[in-house]
Amino acid sequence: MAKKNTTEFVCQNCGAVYPKWQGKCDSCNEWNTIEEQQTQTAGFSVLNSRKKGSLIDFVPLSGSQQTFRRIKTGISEIDRVTGGGLVPGSAILVGGDPGIGKSTLLLQVCAGVSKLAPEDKCYYISGEEAIDQVRIRAKRLGLEDSPVKLASTTEVKDIVATLEKADSAVVIIDSIQTMYLEDVESTPGSVAQVRAAAYELIKLAKRKGFVLFMVGHVTKQGTIAGPRVLEHMVDTVLYFEGERGHHFRILRAVKNRYGATDEIGVFEMQDKGLVEVENPSALFLAERQGNVSGSCVFAGIEGSRPVLMEIQALVSSSGYSGAKRAVVGWDSNRLSMILAVLEARCGLNLSAQDVYLNIAGGLKISEPAADLAVAMAVISSLTNKPLPSDMVVFGEIGLSGEVRAVTQPGLRLKEAQKLGFTNAIVPPSFGKDKKTGTLKEVEIGNVHRLVNWFN
Repeated sequence: MAKKNTTEFVCQNCGAVYPKWQGKCDSCNEWNTIEEQQTQTAGFSVLNSRKKGSLIDFVPLSGSQQTFRRIKTGISEIDRVTGGGLVPGSAILVGGDPGIGKSTLLLQVCAGVSKLAPEDKCYYISGEEAIDQVRIRAKRLGLEDSPVKLASTTEVKDIVATLEKADSAVVIIDSIQTMYLEDVESTPGSVAQVRAAAYELIKLAKRKGFVLFMVGHVTKQGTIAGPRVLEHMVDTVLYFEGERGHHFRILRAVKNRYGATDEIGVFEMQDKGLVEVENPSALFLAERQGNVSGSCVFAGIEGSRPVLMEIQALVSSSGYSGAKRAVVGWDSNRLSMILAVLEARCGLNLSAQDVYLNIAGGLKISEPAADLAVAMAVISSLTNKPLPSDMVVFGEIGLSGEVRAVTQPGLRLKEAQKLGFTNAIVPPSFGKDKKTGTLKEVEIGNVHRLVNWFN
């Protein structure tokens, strides 16, 4: 039966579909992002067709399983984040702010794979830059002699036809928002184009068995632009984070079917490109000044890696009717909760004080284990009394003022001891994960004891 055209209105930011046009998208709260699109649908239901489906073969949970061959990139931080190396046939989506270094990182990955295993052919396909522009970057990075195959095109059909006949190991698409399928009646970068182009490329990668990297643009909210289904289609989603004013870059895995999620890789942006950082704790604490009020060292866990970082707080009298709260690198709602607990349980007057909080080094943290360190930094700035420079702090704070245990305390203290710290303020030990080491540990079970620490 012939197909008929139907009209739908799709948000070009998040992919939400509406029966009619409206100015604001209810899903992502963006204005003027809904556009009309023509789609073709069959004139009858698929389930009502005469052709019946075939039966599915079910197998038990137990049985032999495929052993994945990992492709090493020569960059240990990349191999850590991806779970030990690249898995053939996997699709990896890499997102990040413009100019953060996504293209630089992936060009280094191509060169690293080609250097370790010349038989693994790498293809770099750019839809945003001309060939000469990519060559200039490769020359600046000292990678111009790497056996990387380079092309510049946006036609998905041409890419698929070429890769069908090629024996490729790694293919990089920079970026998926620039890819174009002539069968889809919409402009490049639209939801329909991104979804269709990604589907064709991922299907080819699964069939041919090569690793597919796709660079994704991000919105002003920091999420990858295009349909949310794009992140469900791929095997791994990596976010490349960092502040323009800092030379640190964090590669964070938010989804990984072949490894741990929330794993991070730390890089430093230099003239010759991105250089991996083997000891990020020492780097984040390199510029820390001792005997300064409002500074506290937090022992955190990022993925499977312990990372020590400096939390800075500044408390000053507010000159306005409403006190200001400014946070960089942490959850502002979490800070408001900590300040409310300190007022209600410790009797501190913070309602008339401006509070500024900063995670030094440009790192963004989200784990609640930082609550105790934030509270210590705030009280230190309020009382103008510095904490000992050889002390680390971690612990979660509840609304009743109790300090709760956190995961992997032994790993946190081991990292602190390795960097020369001798004192630690920790929550009461619960569970089987006992703390180890020779640090002098002070267990605090309630936040009211924090105020006594500064008396």
